[in-house]
Amino acid sequence: MDKTVSPDAISTILSNPSPDSSSDIPEIVVQVLDLKLTGNRYMFNASDGKKRLKAILPSNLSSEVISGNIQNKGLIRLLDYALNEIPTKSEKYLIVTKCEVVSPALEMEIKIEVKSDESGIIFKPKQEDEVKKDGPGIVLKPKQEMVAKSAAQILRDQNGNMAPAARLAMTRRVHPLVSLNPYQGNWTIKVRVTSKGNMRTYKNARGEGCVFNVELTDEDGTQIQATMFNEAARKFYDRFQLGKVYYISRGTLRVANKQFKTVQNDYEMNLNENSEVEEAVNETAFIPQTKFNFVPIDELGRYVNGTELVDIIGVVQNVSPTMSIRRKSNNEMVPKRDITVADETKRTVTVSLWNELATNVGQELLDNADKSPIVAIKSLKVGDFQGISLSTLGRSTVLVSPDLPEAKKLKSWYESEGKGTSMASIGSGLGSLAKNGARSMYSDRVSLTHITSNPSLGDEKPVFFSIKAYISLIKPDQAMWYRACKTCNKKVTDALGSGYWCEGCQKNDEECSLRYIMVARVCDGSGEAWISIFNEEAERIIGCSADELNELKSQLGDDNSYQMKLKEVTWVPHLLRVSVAQQEYNNEKRQRVTVRAVAPVDFAAESKFLLEEISKKVSHQNA
Repeated sequence: MDKTVSPDAISTILSNPSPDSSSDIPEIVVQVLDLKLTGNRYMFNASDGKKRLKAILPSNLSSEVISGNIQNKGLIRLLDYALNEIPTKSEKYLIVTKCEVVSPALEMEIKIEVKSDESGIIFKPKQEDEVKKDGPGIVLKPKQEMVAKSAAQILRDQNGNMAPAARLAMTRRVHPLVSLNPYQGNWTIKVRVTSKGNMRTYKNARGEGCVFNVELTDEDGTQIQATMFNEAARKFYDRFQLGKVYYISRGTLRVANKQFKTVQNDYEMNLNENSEVEEAVNETAFIPQTKFNFVPIDELGRYVNGTELVDIIGVVQNVSPTMSIRRKSNNEMVPKRDITVADETKRTVTVSLWNELATNVGQELLDNADKSPIVAIKSLKVGDFQGISLSTLGRSTVLVSPDLPEAKKLKSWYESEGKGTSMASIGSGLGSLAKNGARSMYSDRVSLTHITSNPSLGDEKPVFFSIKAYISLIKPDQAMWYRACKTCNKKVTDALGSGYWCEGCQKNDEECSLRYIMVARVCDGSGEAWISIFNEEAERIIGCSADELNELKSQLGDDNSYQMKLKEVTWVPHLLRVSVAQQEYNNEKRQRVTVRAVAPVDFAAESKFLLEEISKKVSHQNA
């Protein structure tokens, strides 16, 4: 087959802006031109050689661009799409919801010369045509008269006509969640409620109100969070039942608030009192595909005490009996069960199952613990109990022996190698490091460039990483310490008369101590960065206390012992646990990297870590 565009592909799209199903779409092959990343989505011009149409790839297709499958000047075949009008602009956008690659990048743009006599061709509007069939008054109306139906209309058709499900599927346009965007007009979705929150009350400057959220999942496994306030919350709270399937229309979308984001979707949905929510009866076969974004156990450290939830897959190593824990908020007793899981990183982590998950799934795991079942768990909170631990929430999902490629691969590894391998807890060996927010030096190692090239890191809350770096410069003329109270370590000022005044202790003291507060430049193979270092960590790097370094600085002589001491500690490798946060300076946010823990390089452990990293990359390339 010739690798070229379909004749008049753009005209075909414009005449059929919202196909009812993929079977209604003819052969449409377009060329991708001017492909570029705009925000978090890729946009391009779809061309048939004569005309162009602006097009958007949903975020779930971004991987096709990143992997090189979809290329600029390449060809794609449209398998499903929607043509949307943006109210603020007098143009239409093609939303490509499903496509396949026909050809990688061609040498040049395809251009088809338009013949001059074509300008004289006049097409009558399709809406004026009626196709009649010999028979008792049967009239087939043109396709354009089929408008998008609301949830209520779909249910009226279903209950009034009692038509077979197959016929109904052809007479309605149910949009996949991945195709929705804030600029879209009427749409109807069919989703299952996979999580339902409690009704909450709030009070702010605008008054009091109530709100609740649900998480919705369509048949493709795409999720979205829907929020309802006040009248809408009271109207739909009882109607939405966990596990049931609904048709929903007349909602609005907006860009998701990252701070409160619980599902992987660029948008979140708002339903008001005029929205339509109707239960889809007889939809027991509608089973959304649960989509996971698995995080290896040895990389959990970067998510500790963060807002982002994680998914894991692992082999169950141990299952505890059910325990009863008293909840602090209401003094209620709730069931809890801990399980220990391991994965191919040869690390284990404890997962706490709560409520029904502890009594139901937990009991199933206990009964089959000797068979080392595989579990896939979605939406886990990462905490710092015993170093690093995981905990289920109300929206968490636990699948036992799931039918997933990752599960089969993990089972094969465990049977052939993992069963006889020594496993180490992700939280083991942290000791006092856990007290100051530090984690394992090997749990989530990154390069300096990973930190410096992501200026938004730590925008909402500090994030933690481990690095291996060299101290390359400590400026000797900086203010390297401050005078501190010997009791509380807070800064002191000169007291009236003599001694030092501590505001924290509200007292005078004749003596004070010096505590480090310094900056240093560090570097690794990828780049360099400036880091802030405080007292305990600075003492480990410098090798002496601030008081001792101050004595060296005050010594007179040709050999400047102070500067020599600082030079001695440069170009020495260290393992550093750092936090990354945003700091406002002159009304401008800047990234601040602070050392939270320091450890010398154990070259045997470091070599083992590097060999494991190389092995992972080789395995990934061969997969």
